[in-house]
Amino acid sequence: MAALAEEQTEVAVKLEPEGPPTLLPPQAGDGAGEGGGGTTNNGPNGGGGNVAAASSSAGGDGGTPKPSVAVSAVAPAGAAPVPAAAPEAGAPHDRQTLLAVLQFLRQSNLREAEEALRREARLLEEAVAGTGAPEADGAGTEAASTLLSRVTASAPGPAAPDPPGTGASGAAAVSGLATGSAAPGKVGSVAVEDQPDVSAVLSAYNQQGDPTMYEEYYSGLKHFIECSLDCHRAELSQLFYPLFVHMYLELVYNQHENEAKSFFEKFHGDQECYYQDDLRVLSSLTKKEHMKGNETMLDFRTSKFVLRISRDSYQLLKRHLQEKQNNQIWNIVQEHLYIDIFDGMPRSKQQIDAMVGSLAGEAKREANKSKVFFGLLKEPEIEVPLDDEDEEGENEEGKPKKKKPKKDSIGSKSKKQDPNAPPQNSLFFFHRIPLPELKDSDKLDKIMNMKETTKRVRLGPDCLPSICFYTFLNAYQGLTAVDVTDDSSLIAGGFADSTVRVWSVTPKKLRSVKQAADLSLIDKESDDVLERIMDEKTASELKILYGHSGPVYGASFSPDRNYLLSSSEDGTVRLWSLQTFTCLVGYKGHNYPVWDTQFSPYGYYFVSGGHDRVARLWATDHYQPLRIFAGHLADVNCTRFHPNSNYVATGSADRTVRLWDVLNGNCVRIFTGHKGPIHSLTFSPNGRFLATGATDGRVLLWDIGHGLMVGELKGHTDTVCSLRFSRDGEILASGSMDNTVRLWDAVKAFEDLETDDFTTATGHINLPENSQELLLGTYMTKSTPVVHLHFTRRNLVLAAGAYSPQ
Repeated sequence: MAALAEEQTEVAVKLEPEGPPTLLPPQAGDGAGEGGGGTTNNGPNGGGGNVAAASSSAGGDGGTPKPSVAVSAVAPAGAAPVPAAAPEAGAPHDRQTLLAVLQFLRQSNLREAEEALRREARLLEEAVAGTGAPEADGAGTEAASTLLSRVTASAPGPAAPDPPGTGASGAAAVSGLATGSAAPGKVGSVAVEDQPDVSAVLSAYNQQGDPTMYEEYYSGLKHFIECSLDCHRAELSQLFYPLFVHMYLELVYNQHENEAKSFFEKFHGDQECYYQDDLRVLSSLTKKEHMKGNETMLDFRTSKFVLRISRDSYQLLKRHLQEKQNNQIWNIVQEHLYIDIFDGMPRSKQQIDAMVGSLAGEAKREANKSKVFFGLLKEPEIEVPLDDEDEEGENEEGKPKKKKPKKDSIGSKSKKQDPNAPPQNSLFFFHRIPLPELKDSDKLDKIMNMKETTKRVRLGPDCLPSICFYTFLNAYQGLTAVDVTDDSSLIAGGFADSTVRVWSVTPKKLRSVKQAADLSLIDKESDDVLERIMDEKTASELKILYGHSGPVYGASFSPDRNYLLSSSEDGTVRLWSLQTFTCLVGYKGHNYPVWDTQFSPYGYYFVSGGHDRVARLWATDHYQPLRIFAGHLADVNCTRFHPNSNYVATGSADRTVRLWDVLNGNCVRIFTGHKGPIHSLTFSPNGRFLATGATDGRVLLWDIGHGLMVGELKGHTDTVCSLRFSRDGEILASGSMDNTVRLWDAVKAFEDLETDDFTTATGHINLPENSQELLLGTYMTKSTPVVHLHFTRRNLVLAAGAYSPQ
């Protein structure tokens, strides 16, 4: 069988929500079954108007896989007939499609399936013989070829388990052995790709239900769920919102406007409070014409809403819909929902509420199982030269000299290889991601950083940092972005009047490089050449950078302080030189406003995110993006590089956080749980944890390695605009539009985490209600929203915001 697997591969074309079909690379079918990912893809396989993917199962003839075809509108002998799924023989279009399916079953020698379908549709044998209806037969042949074009033969593999519910009411699977269709010497399973819109496969089966019955269908399901046991009620209640949305959209799409309005008014108040913004948009879609080109409409129609439900709760739901023969709801479950079934105890209301709230439901468990190298890169060894300045100053006060081994320990700290770090070749110092080589100035800066580290204040509950607040007064231009250099010497502000302003927050003023004519007179070999090239005539505390044609929403200094990035409503990202204070490059890739941009911790690379729903990875010497991270369903509001520069985190208005692998552009983590658009992100210094803040006022903590939520910090009453860990990771600072800075005990928040395999597999998150215990301090401003936070190298907190008079 292994030889067959190597010989036969599958190339599948999947219809994406937007744009042309994407051709997936061939994948060997010798793995854990092509159907493994589809096990819970639709909840149960099959359903009204659906041709479901079937997985091969090993037979009794020496393990030869036996292909099976699942045809949803078919009920085996003895099964209850499904009125909605049986097409009427009188309808010509339905008849042609039915003939096509029967002909396909006959060609595949699936006699049992053919007979069952014919009995169900009450057709006579002569209808398929082709003697009395040549036109219909020709149309059937054409339809059959269309259907066959969507069928792919996959290589044999281990049997994939059938999803729960296969063969349920309204979705009966009929299997048989295909012998004539497979090429000699090759055995394959017949599978049909799962499409976002099932009507694209067999439009004849997409039958519209009675619009006057929608309220009764929904009320019946609501009554059933509310009367079920407490352990199942919380899980099944997740169905209310997606079913409500799709039933309403179906009514509007089919131009039953009065019924849609009545349905919305009757049930919209039952939905969770965090869906109110989405419902407000939905209420404006009252006619079919409104739906064309509407982004929210596009999201609901093309992305499956993910529900994570235990197997017991799912079986309960399936039995109810089977008994009631409620095909309208079942079809929506099939076509528009992804039911992620897990074995184990149902989750509680508290556990579910912690994870839901995003535009597309929860994240699939499969989405968070990829390996993530969250460890830090091994730093190059840099010898720290002896420096007597501090010692001389201390001797004047009569204190003993500092011992040098303390400094050496800082340098040796990075010599150990982190087992969770991205793989690298130690011989050639080759990283997983190509990084720029350290220049002499970078090495000097690292030495300065190490010296500063020796004077760093060790923070904790008993030793909180001081906070220095920079208030932008008279900022009538509208402060929209702030950033501070790593060494805390410069601060930049982006403004709504399209300017970028840079201030020096040290006594050293900002100077530009001299003109070319003056530079030619300088001795380039002198030791102080870097000082001589600067023009003292241009020295000032403030420099204003002009170039954007819209509000500046993002700003980021390069680690070496030579460059500044700014992103704007004009759709561009600009790179500014801090030597000449001029624009060097304008990066044009986004077609809409760019909300944020961020330099890599190692420089060279930067990321941007905007209204076009994608984040882009750039290199400063390329005018085209290196990677495009697409997957969010709404604006990308904030971006952040992982400390090892191998990953990028993005926060979106779709209420999810995604982690992207820079190497291949894949999404390796999807975090759901926020109830509003996300506006701030920060990684812990060790790279293991991520903190996120949103308009819901909550700060959520995530374990990147396990892909789990591990903490929830409640206290803010407005949008959390900025988050920052202290240099040693012991304190988390959060700044908000509620005019406060709050300090949290990060060490206590991350200790004794439940990250066992069961928790990872099922999502049974038990968040401790200890926000007040973790809150170390709250610091209020008079009337200044906190836009930005920064920890200096000695762990002093710098905060910034624009004063807003009441």
